[in-house]
Parts: sequence; C-alpha cells; structure tokens
Amino acid sequence: MPVLHDPLAPPYAGAATQVKTTTCYMCACRCGIRVHLRDGEVRYIDGNPEHPLNKGVICAKGSAGIMKQLSPARLTQPLLRKRGSERGAGEFEPISWERAFSILEARLARIRATDPKKFALFTGRDQMQALTGLFARQFGTPNYAAHGGFCSVNMAAGMIYSVGGSFWEFGGPDLERAKLFVMLGTAEDHHSNPLKAAISGFKRAGGRFISVNPVRTGYSAIADEWIPIRPGTDGALLMALLHELVRTGQVDHAFLKRFTNAPQLVVLDEGEREGLFAFDPQAGPPGDGRHPHNKLVWDRASGRAVHAYPEGIAEGMDPALEGRYTLPDGTRVAPAFQLLADRVRDCTPEWAGAITGIPAERIRRLAAEMGDAAFRQAFELPIAWTDAWGREHATTQARPVAFHAMRGLAAHSNGFQTVRALAVLMTLLGTIDAPGGFRHKAPYPRHIVPNYRAFNDPEQIRPNTPLNAAPLGFPASPEELAILADGTPLRIDHAFSWEHPLAAHGMMHNVIANAARGDPYRIDTLLLFMANMAWNSSMDPLVAREMLTRKDHAGEYMIPFIAVCDTFQSETVAFADLVLPDTTYLERHDVMSMLDRPISEFDGPVDSVRVPVVKPPPGCKPFQEVLVELASRLKLPAFTTPEGGRKFTGYQDFIVNFQPQPGVGFLMGWRGADGGEHLRGAPNPKQWEMYAANNCVFQHHLPQEMHFMRNWNRAYLDFAQAKGWRQKNDPIQLAIYSDCLQSFRLAAQGKTRGRQPPEHLRQRIATYFDPLPFWYAPLEDAATELAAYPLHAVTQRPMAMYHSWDSQNAWLRQIHSHNYLHVHPATAAAAGVADGGWAWVESQWGSVRCMLRYSQAVEPGTVWTWNAIGKARGAWGLADDADESRKGFLLNHLISSELPDPRGGGRHMSNSDPVTGQAGWYDVRVRIRPAEPGAAHETMPQMPAVPAAPGTRAARQVIAYLAGRSRR
Repeated sequence: MPVLHDPLAPPYAGAATQVKTTTCYMCACRCGIRVHLRDGEVRYIDGNPEHPLNKGVICAKGSAGIMKQLSPARLTQPLLRKRGSERGAGEFEPISWERAFSILEARLARIRATDPKKFALFTGRDQMQALTGLFARQFGTPNYAAHGGFCSVNMAAGMIYSVGGSFWEFGGPDLERAKLFVMLGTAEDHHSNPLKAAISGFKRAGGRFISVNPVRTGYSAIADEWIPIRPGTDGALLMALLHELVRTGQVDHAFLKRFTNAPQLVVLDEGEREGLFAFDPQAGPPGDGRHPHNKLVWDRASGRAVHAYPEGIAEGMDPALEGRYTLPDGTRVAPAFQLLADRVRDCTPEWAGAITGIPAERIRRLAAEMGDAAFRQAFELPIAWTDAWGREHATTQARPVAFHAMRGLAAHSNGFQTVRALAVLMTLLGTIDAPGGFRHKAPYPRHIVPNYRAFNDPEQIRPNTPLNAAPLGFPASPEELAILADGTPLRIDHAFSWEHPLAAHGMMHNVIANAARGDPYRIDTLLLFMANMAWNSSMDPLVAREMLTRKDHAGEYMIPFIAVCDTFQSETVAFADLVLPDTTYLERHDVMSMLDRPISEFDGPVDSVRVPVVKPPPGCKPFQEVLVELASRLKLPAFTTPEGGRKFTGYQDFIVNFQPQPGVGFLMGWRGADGGEHLRGAPNPKQWEMYAANNCVFQHHLPQEMHFMRNWNRAYLDFAQAKGWRQKNDPIQLAIYSDCLQSFRLAAQGKTRGRQPPEHLRQRIATYFDPLPFWYAPLEDAATELAAYPLHAVTQRPMAMYHSWDSQNAWLRQIHSHNYLHVHPATAAAAGVADGGWAWVESQWGSVRCMLRYSQAVEPGTVWTWNAIGKARGAWGLADDADESRKGFLLNHLISSELPDPRGGGRHMSNSDPVTGQAGWYDVRVRIRPAEPGAAHETMPQMPAVPAAPGTRAARQVIAYLAGRSRR
C-alpha cells in the first residue's frame, strides 16, 4: 500500500516557495510564466498575469513544463559514436565538453580554411535565428536555414511579397474591433493562448466566426459556422470570392487607388517590358521590386498618364482602376486592377464549388458576408494621422472583417499563390492595417520586396571569409538568385535557385536528400539543432534514415559527419556522430528579439527573454553558448577583437554588447549605460538583470497616431527607420500585382537579356511565377493515379503537444498517448472499416497500419490524424511497449519529399511549392482498407529499438509527485 504523504509534515511545513518569472517554450507562443520552486525544484508553473502577451493565461502544455525537467529521455553529457559502430545503432561513448569542442573546432576550422560551403547548419523550431544565421554568415557558408521551409514559408512570403507583413509574429486579426472573423486552414498551435482569449472576447461581443477547414477541431469547433473544404483547394475558393467581390463592386475603391498598386499601369505589348509597370523614361530608370517609384497611373480627370508617386494621388486626380489605355509613345497599358478583374472573371462560384466541395451558393453568401462586414458595418475611429505624402486624415477608417490563416493554406505546392489570393482579397476589402482587419506588428510592415537579399555570389565564398550578405532573404529578381555560373544551385538545399527562387526561409526538408546524393556537391559536416529529421521533421522518415546512413563506393558515409544538438534522445540522435546535450527553456538565457521573431503586440513592439530558474545538469550546455564558444574558437570576425582575442565572454555578454548597427542590439529595453534608454541606445551591462526584474519582458506603446495604416503612416515610417527597423521610410504600396514575379516569368520566356533559367525549368517558371494569383492543383496530383488514391490526408499538431517534444511528457501523454486516423463514417463504411478497427492507409509512397475512428468533424474526402505522437521504439526514453510506438503512428510514412522529374531518367524534384520551396506535405493522396483479420494490434511500420543513450535516466523510471518532494 502506498503511504499517503502529509503535505504539512516536515520537511515542507512552513517551507518558503520562491517564484521566478521567465518565458514559456512549450510551444512557439512564448507566453510569460511564473515558476514556483521549493528547495530549488520546480513545483508549479502558471501564467504570469503581468505579461502583455498572455496576461496570465496558460495552457496544458505550459503548466506541464515541470515534466520536461524530469524526462527520462534527457541527454546529460556529450556523446561520440563508438568507433566501428554504424550510424543508427545508437552506440555512443560519453566524452567531455572540451573534447567535443576540440572535435568541432578542428573539423570546422579545416572546412572554413578550404571550402566553407561544405559546412551546413540547419535548425528546427527555435527563436534564435538571428544568432544562428549570424554564425553561418560569419563562417562563410550559404548552407543555413531554419524550419520555415517545412512549416509555413508560403504564408510568410506570400503575404510579405503582397502586403509587407504576415500572420502570427508579424501580424494578425484585430478581433477587438472586427464584426466578422474568417479563419482558414488553422489548427490549434499558432499563437494559441492569445488567439483563444481574443476569440473568446470577440464572440462575447457578438462577432460572427466562420471557419473554413477540412477538419472541425480546436478553434473550428467553437466557430459559429464550419465550412468544410477539400485540402489544397483554398485558392480556388479565394479566387471565387474575388470574382464575387469584383462582380458586385464590393471593393474599397478609394483604398485601392491611394494605397495599392491597383491603378498602376501594366504594359500589354509583347517584349522585354511586357507585364511590367510602365514608367516615364525622363524620370529615370523603371521601378522594380526594390525601387517602386517611377510608375504611372491613368488620371481620369485629365485623361492622361501621370506619375503614381505622388501625382497620381494628389488632390483633383482620379486614378483609373479599369480600362485599357495607350501612352503617348504608343505603348498599350491597363491598370493592374483591370488585369485582376480579367483574371477572376471566369472563377465563378460554380467553378470553385466543383473543386472545393463547397456549394456555389454558400460561396456567394460568404462573399456577401465579407462585403457587408467591410462596408455596411464599417465605422471610423477618431484617430487622426498623416500619410506618407503629407495628407492629413482626421479619422481612421475601420473595415471590421478579419482573417487568419496558417499551415492549411501554406503546406501545399500551390500555397504561395493561394496565400497571395488571400492577401489580395484582404486588400480589396481595405482591411490591411485597418481597425477590425489585419494589423501589423513591429518591426513589420517590410518594404515590398523587403530590403534583405539573400547571399547569392559564389565568388564571395572564400576561405576564412564571412559572406557579404545573410544566407536568407527575399530575392527581387533573377539577378539575385543564388546560382553558379552554369545556373545550378549554389546551396545544398537548392533554395534561391531557379528551382525555388523565393525560398525566403530555406529548404530544410531538402538538405538530407541532396547531401546524400552530393547534389550539387558533397558537404562535409551537417550540424542539426532541434531538428528530428530521422523521424517526424522529415517528410518520409524511412527514406531519411536510409539517406543518413548512405555510403559511397569507397564505403564512406555520403554525409561524412553529423552533429546533433538536442535536449532529449530523439530518433535523430541515433544517427549522430557527435551529440551535444542542450538545456531546457527553464535552464538557460534566451531572447525573443526584434532582430528575429519578437512577440510584439498591435500597439507596439515587445521583446522578451528567458532566464534560468533552475540549474541544468552539469553536462548540459545551451546551444547559444555552444555557438558563441565555437565562433570564438574559430575567430569569426564578429566574435573576435582586432587583436584576435575573444570579444564576448559568453552568450549573455554577446546579447548585451553585439550591435548590428549603432545603438541597435538583440534587446531594445533598458539600453544605455544606466538602462534609461529604450528601443535604441548604447549597451547596458545590467540589461539582463533589468529584464529579469520586469517579468522578463519589455513593451513599448506607440502613440495612437501610429497604431494603424503603418504601410503609409508618415509618423510610423519615420519612427521605424529611426529605430533601425526599416532601411527606408518610403510608403509601402500593397501589391495586388507583382512585377517581381513577372521579372522571373519574362526571363523564363526568354524576353529579357539577363539571367535565364535552364531549359527544363523555363515552362515551370513561366507557369507559376504569375504576377496575379491563380489556383492550380498541387503538383503531386500529376504524379498520382487519383482514382486509385481518392482521399486527401492531412495531419495537425495536437493542442496538448508541440512537435515531438511533448509526447514524452508524463502529464501530456495521458491526454494523447497514441493517435487514431479520423475518417468520416460514410467514407470508412464504404471502405469496410469499423469504428475503432485497424486499417491500412496507403499512398503511392508507402503504407501505415493504424486504428481508425469515425468522425463527423471531417469532410468526407479527407482523413486526418494528430501529428508527432507516433514514436520509434527506444527513442524519447519511452518503454519499448509504450503506446506511442505500439499504437501511435505517423502519416509521414505516406509522404514523399520528392516527386519524379518530368524529364525522366531517374531524376527527382522536390515535392515543394515551385515559387518558395515550401514542402507540400499536405498534398498526399491515400486510400484505406481493413487490416487483415487476426493481424497484430500494432501500428506499422515498426522500427528496431535503439538503446538508451549513456547518461539518460532509466526508461522505466517512475516519478511520483506528491505534495512535497519528488520520489524516484
């Protein structure tokens, strides 16, 4: 019989509880938390009521952070693969940190002194990309990226190239003032707590919430209306909504004329200027994505072409949105809006209904609801502001229809143009940075195209030399692609090449496949941080595992050396040559920076930090400290004094004193010698302490005149430039028509004299780099026998977990210890599978055996499951018979990261969006059938178990928390 613990008995009778504040990292929401400790051990975690982001709200993940500290999978010392053992066997010997550093230092120094691009650094879901990107740039390798190409680069790039900002960290729905809220393709994981609170307030105030999603879970479950849609068809719906809004005149004409490129004249004549904006040769070179000036509009009042900046918006001018015109030199032109109207003319609700499964009448009604909210429920706020051209506005116009969208739109190979369609839809309704619509968060909006080009010059890759630009960025034309002289990719992931030109986040999902083939060259060392590529982070785990162990004809690994930094023994750890044990978020210093991914609110910039609340195991080091140490040992210039010594004592010192430009650092609060300056100022040696004393967060409230219309708000644009957030203070005209995309198309059509794509990619570029949004079927459809695989298959992150991290959590795995395939009853019954029965799910790429559950909350042509719950045996410190490996499964086994190249010959192309390289992991088509009678009630495929890594806790250890001390 267990003995009941008396909470008032010694040693805890009257014991004091210490409370420390820091920032959560149980998901990417980054809420403020309070950690309650007794005798130095974590006893309780709750939300911090004084934090501006979550205001005390906490979720199951956040409160369960206590169990992350006690994970049996915890790595506690550096490990080196045993000599003679094979990758994947998980056979390691413990080594010291000094030896680990020596191994990396020697290896990386040799690479940097010979060919820096043979080092590749790819990171998972972290918020320190300003540091990791700086390390790669200083090292001299272009082969750096984070998880975004796998996650949602289509969302980021599609909106940033259109409106200068994007959802989540960069902007979001103003539910405080909206009347209608439409959510598309969003699960439960993004901006979770603040969005839940905002939706709650929105509904209590009488707002109407419509969710468009194949699955009704999470947010969708509390929507006033759920509109089920077939995966990958959102773009068709959005094009039909545009059709209806244009047809019925429900567009904000005044907004389009003043604040967008809708009235700007596009050349219709064939030739090298075809599809680009017309310009005045007497006023200088033509405008482009980097330099938007010198464009023309047609003034209806005078019947002639005038300059768009600023004459076209002057008093008495009336820029035309429709019509076709001829310039004095005979050039035929039309406003961009006219071309958009032409594009959507045939995108009728009936057309979209056949694609999406949504009745045509419901599409018409949805468009009418949007128009009604934007225009008939419109109001004005008594907030005066001055636009970028000096015109004073006595009030601010509200357009109270708000949208939110995420991975459901992004994770398709047609996602970029789908997101562009959404951005154009919001623009036509006049909702961009308007009250009740989509609102930017500092440091956004960015220029269109942002003034951050990715590194692209192969001549600048030199021994012991930093790159002359960051590895990631936003190309504006073919001249900015990262390609070699023969047109082949410069980067190992093929990002920023002709294959995926606007790959703003890089292409993490391509790294292993390309490196294992030596395409376009062999690399030497791959360093992975927080990236479980051998299991859940890759698109096809079995293939990824094979590639990680692939050898050349000489018997050497195609990827000679793999270092993995992680806190836990994930499936990928077994494939490492060197393992670096990281800390948890409660054990380290960390920053959520304006240089990276801040937590800003609509009314002003916010950044935050993490500070240690408990000590890490003696053998663990934060990866941030590891990078600063390596950079110092390698004498990377930004980390080294002119005399060759260390510039920083460690990560904390680096954060305080590093300045990419004078007065601008990683943290904007409490700057200056005495901490009395904010946003911009000299380094403050006590900055960490001041953050820790202020709930680990800094918030600056902008004056009310800067809260809205920030693309064109003179006060905000000047302020943002002064604080180092923007390079220019130019107005940011929204791009319903993209001359940037057209520049790539013209190159593919052979109509320009600059860089030309390879012949086999010409048609691809010409097709998908359309300056106007359009819908096309996902690329995988063309490689699939659709009649044989009639169902769409998608995954969602479970609300109680985040990536792989938390299905090992002793508390959270009680909510989801395994997963089911959720199928509409009619679909499952037609396939002969009973509710709760075992079934095979098959794609052309692979098959999975799993349990199936009936659900009315999924559209009949779709099957879905929670992501990241299924585990390989032996990983994450779980018992070999744990539900996560016996009953849990991954749909990733059905997905391929590559598609057959149309050229044949065994060639492959990435299964990704042709514009951005976004992984198309929501595009797979499947079928279901009953499992064989009498088959083992165990998911398939099953992996051979790997041993517990040295230093991890015993896999079967039981941890029982009573009122006092933990018992082990």
